[in-house]
Amino acid sequence: MVAATDVPKAALPGRYSSTKITSTWSLVSLSLSVVLSGSPVDAFAPPQSCLPGVAHQFHQRTHVVSLLSHKDQNAHDSEDVSAESHQPSPLPTRRDALRQSVAATAALGFSLIPSSPASALPPIASFSNPFEPKAASSNGGTYVPGKRCTAYSVDATIPPSLIPYRASREAAILKNLGMGGGTPKAPFIEDDVNLNNILNKAVFGSINTVKNAVDVVTGDVDGTNAKSGPNYQSFVFFGANFDDTYTASPEKTGQDNADASLAVGLLTDITKPKVRSGNTALGLAFSPQSGQGALDDYLKSNGSEDEAERALVEGLKAVGADEGLAQRHLPILRFAKKKRFALLALAPELSDLETVQKGGLQSLDSERRDTYVADAQGFIALTQEPKFKLYADKSLLKDYKPSPSEATDEAATKAGQANFFAERILVHEACATAISKWATSRPNSMIVTIAPIPDVRFMGGMNGRVPRVCQHLNPASLVDEEAVTTILLNPNARETLSESKFLRLEIGTAPNNWTYQTKIADYLWFSSMPKVNMLPRMMNEQ
Repeated sequence: MVAATDVPKAALPGRYSSTKITSTWSLVSLSLSVVLSGSPVDAFAPPQSCLPGVAHQFHQRTHVVSLLSHKDQNAHDSEDVSAESHQPSPLPTRRDALRQSVAATAALGFSLIPSSPASALPPIASFSNPFEPKAASSNGGTYVPGKRCTAYSVDATIPPSLIPYRASREAAILKNLGMGGGTPKAPFIEDDVNLNNILNKAVFGSINTVKNAVDVVTGDVDGTNAKSGPNYQSFVFFGANFDDTYTASPEKTGQDNADASLAVGLLTDITKPKVRSGNTALGLAFSPQSGQGALDDYLKSNGSEDEAERALVEGLKAVGADEGLAQRHLPILRFAKKKRFALLALAPELSDLETVQKGGLQSLDSERRDTYVADAQGFIALTQEPKFKLYADKSLLKDYKPSPSEATDEAATKAGQANFFAERILVHEACATAISKWATSRPNSMIVTIAPIPDVRFMGGMNGRVPRVCQHLNPASLVDEEAVTTILLNPNARETLSESKFLRLEIGTAPNNWTYQTKIADYLWFSSMPKVNMLPRMMNEQ
């Protein structure tokens, strides 16, 4: 057998002629050379080696490629040329040199590729799974809940929005209340808080500038002249149901009766200013007014605290107060006694409420009625105001539960609803009157009242009546809506009359009642972090 390059052209038969085979390999070599060189001109240039020491390797690999390319041809032609004598190899043609150059270049390229293990993966295979929950991949797979504030201001936008306050801001807010600053009812117009009032800011910005300039001239920069003196008092209402809701549960707070503990914590900051000494009282909406004697005896007691508290609970129970509520109020009562604050029994007598529940206000004795209602004309006129009608329809009457006998009779249901309405407005007016009578006789005084959430939500209960009663008792009174602050303690969605998991912040938004729109309260305060699905329309943290 002889090499393929030694076979004469005439000895190759038919379709296996050297001309056809050589032409085919030349086209393949030319195409590969053009691709590797990047230019048809460079493809025909003689091969050049710029790498010293590899010329011998090029020659060997070129010879191997040449032998492989003619292996099949030699196998077929070996029988025809075995009888012929061996002839000297002809000089390589230009085509053979070009083919050898391409093969050598390809072999060199493969030899320069660094070897890598079979298990090596491209970089994209090392990316993390985008569908894997972050809680399973971050922090070592340990779920870390987000941190949320426990104090929120209800901004009076339409609809209202929540502004969370950091823990560092809480004490400053409460101390401002203790100074008698009250709470503004106008919505915020700061762009970094929300964007709901940019037009309001543009329209009234110049007016506020002029007002601030006038305050500088008159010396009333911080408004202290208007919010102090014998004709001004401030009021704070705590709405608490003492029912250990989610944020007040022992599992979340590590203690029982978290509502009372939260109330004591807020009172501690509110009463820090020196101005609160000697002119601060705590109002108790659960205690009938006839329980005032038991409260006074408790404040004067000097013996055993356990015996004094036991006597207080028994005395309040004797006049019709709920014993369980009295027990839950004990931490607040201890705080009042320690600070030497007055305690006020605010609610009407249980017997009088039973009379109104059966026959309405007209069935109550006129003398008893005058004890509870100081401003009779304003009391009657209030029920005809559109804003109060909205409150009564959307909040007050929502707590009415008809008895089994009333549920089957439409007329009985309406009568029972009317009597329930009369009973609640009597309670609200009686508490507001008792609070106002104590406050108007004391300059710069403050009363903090503990009441159920239904009696203070949406600003229409006893807290909404205080400014009117104060102005009736003292025509020169400077008490207005901003002098009254309402804080709900650990509210849940049900207590705000919401039908979802979110807290309800507004009494009802519609084009026909925008003028009378009221928010749920001024502040919402929690003992622990509330769930994120409880907090609607959150603004930037302050």
